[in-house]
Amino acid sequence: QEELKVVTTVAPSAKEIEDLLFANKLVKHTKSNAIVLVRDSQLLASGTGQTSRVDALKQAIAKAREFGFDPKGAVMASDAFFPFADSVEIAFNAGIRSVIQPGGSVRDQESIDYCNQTGMSMVYTGIRHFKH
Repeated sequence: QEELKVVTTVAPSAKEIEDLLFANKLVKHTKSNAIVLVRDSQLLASGTGQTSRVDALKQAIAKAREFGFDPKGAVMASDAFFPFADSVEIAFNAGIRSVIQPGGSVRDQESIDYCNQTGMSMVYTGIRHFKH
């Protein structure tokens, strides 16, 4: 099991950790910028090859819905850190409740603060999977 660091006041549940680890394995093999959405050990959708994390997330949410999956209750994996809190805000508004990412942005605290304000959980892996 990977070394995870919970950075929010709310920790992910055991089931969310299982889904987060699975999502992180998937995002590792996805073209950057990449976001993967998982719920109940199932890939709902991925956003791949986008010019920004926000675009990758919007693509993943749209694809999940297009395929008939509601992202509510899903977890999200990112192949690199979030430079701003905008991605976690979009994720929260879509019903995503837990995030796994490498961390390492000079503005990490903004994303952590947003998660803490909304009750989301976030874990850091310390390992980037960025591919460009």
